[in-house]
Amino acid sequence: MEHQEQAIETLLQPFRQQLGGDYEKYKNHTCRVLAASMLLDSAAENSEKYAIAAAFHDIGIWTHHTLDYLGPSAEQAAAYLSKAGKADWAAEIALMIHWHHKMTPYKGENQHTVETFRKADWIDVSLGLMRFGTDGRRLRDNRKRWPNLGFHLFLAKGTFKNLLRHPLNPLPMFKK
Repeated sequence: MEHQEQAIETLLQPFRQQLGGDYEKYKNHTCRVLAASMLLDSAAENSEKYAIAAAFHDIGIWTHHTLDYLGPSAEQAAAYLSKAGKADWAAEIALMIHWHHKMTPYKGENQHTVETFRKADWIDVSLGLMRFGTDGRRLRDNRKRWPNLGFHLFLAKGTFKNLLRHPLNPLPMFKK
């Protein structure tokens, strides 16, 4: 767990200033999503991919100041992967980001990792109400280790503001 948190902190460090006062709440969200991903898929070869997807999946909210953030988030991930010499992962990570709010199972290229990541984000966004067969005690332990700190309230406020400002422009999870 400590290694996972360190990986997230390293990935988020370049965005610390942009995240500002939201840094800890976003970091904790990404740590919970990464931990849930690893509960769903313990394959070591996928852990770094889940860490990268977790760190970047919502980052466009802050880098581009928008709730229409899936494209900007995938672009930030692709830029990181290019610099890290892992550009061959860009398509898979982009799919994980683009489909993480899908309400029904994902079927398609890289189905295993994309679907695992989708479920992991839903586990966190639903506050563990959706568990997809994971151990509820471990999820509670993760929420204690990485508390919410108002992340869900932040999302609710942003969603409400977006609805008022752009009533005909649905949020990314409703566009697909």
